[in-house]
Amino acid sequence: MIAELRRQFNTNFTAEKYQRFLERLNQRCGTAIQFRVCETPCFFPAGLMGQMAAWGEELVQQLLRSEEYRKASDESVPAEFNTPNQERDPLFVSVDFGLVRGSGGELKPKLVELQAFPTLYGYQPLLAQAYVEDYGLAGDLRVFFKGLTREQYHGLLRRAVLGRHAPENVVLLEIDPQEQKTLPDFLVTDQICGIRMVNIREVVKQGSKLHYRADSRLIPIHRIYNRVIIDELLRKKIETPFDFRDELQVEWAGHPNWYFRISKFSIPFLKHECVPRTWFLHQLKQVPKDRENYLLKPLYSFAGSGIIFSPTDEQLAAIPAGQRQHYILQERMQFAPVIETPHGATQAEVRVMYLWLEGERLRPVLGLTRMGRGKMMGVDHNRNLEWVGGSAVLMRD
Repeated sequence: MIAELRRQFNTNFTAEKYQRFLERLNQRCGTAIQFRVCETPCFFPAGLMGQMAAWGEELVQQLLRSEEYRKASDESVPAEFNTPNQERDPLFVSVDFGLVRGSGGELKPKLVELQAFPTLYGYQPLLAQAYVEDYGLAGDLRVFFKGLTREQYHGLLRRAVLGRHAPENVVLLEIDPQEQKTLPDFLVTDQICGIRMVNIREVVKQGSKLHYRADSRLIPIHRIYNRVIIDELLRKKIETPFDFRDELQVEWAGHPNWYFRISKFSIPFLKHECVPRTWFLHQLKQVPKDRENYLLKPLYSFAGSGIIFSPTDEQLAAIPAGQRQHYILQERMQFAPVIETPHGATQAEVRVMYLWLEGERLRPVLGLTRMGRGKMMGVDHNRNLEWVGGSAVLMRD
């Protein structure tokens, strides 16, 4: 997007440089990355990123300042996963934007979705810095918002993950973590915070306390950095060693209820120029005739699974009446191809990542980009293409 930097990068790029970059990235992460990493970072003006960060904050505050919304979102949490001791505000927030062209040709961010679930807070800044170092990019490019340094960011992340506890008593909880494609993020989080990955299947519950095994010892869990996606628990029919509804003596870094409360469920409640028209399926009296301009989305799927483009009458009718409240119909956006590459102009979806530490304000910390040339922007949907996939935001004032 910054034309000078884009031309320089494309001119100097070689396949050999990209392969060295990937090899070093794997070494930094401590494992081979199983998803596609894009050949290039994205160079964004700090002003555009600042606009997205401000709009993302406006959207989250619009929801959480509304007691009506808070009450409505109570009902979004399934009874069997309604976890006690939820804090008033989410610790982790991410807001995704697509870039579209306005009527005058200007670029405008449009909301894709928002979530209050921890994403790649360990891996993403490492990826951005790897682009800068391994490609020898300009020293004035920024990875973080508002002058935040790498050391300061790591300090914030440690506060968010550890709270007031020793790393030994804080775990990153996931389903079969060694098999997840996000394993690089787990390992980098361990490098920063010193916490252990624990498989939810292997947690040991004794009374109201949770433990994990290490070196033939049972070690108490005082705080959980929660990476468990409920949709995956249900899909794999996993029986957990504890009930999420239990009154446990444990803190949550990323309380499970927020996965539901700030999500695609939130979008129909929002009113903002960046929000596409969206309805709950069970509340929609008449489906628009121009189906090609709409998407049908399940509320709680992850990584774009279950999305239907241009839904037909048959596809809509196939959803049982008792399940229709779990779907939204959303106006489809035409992402603008704004990143010039050797394979043609490519679309970019931008995520603004926030931390909301107790007693502080919602704070944007860094960005994430996914590049694609197909209908879907996720890395899984662009795996056979080049100059697409997971990328990083580099900002210049």
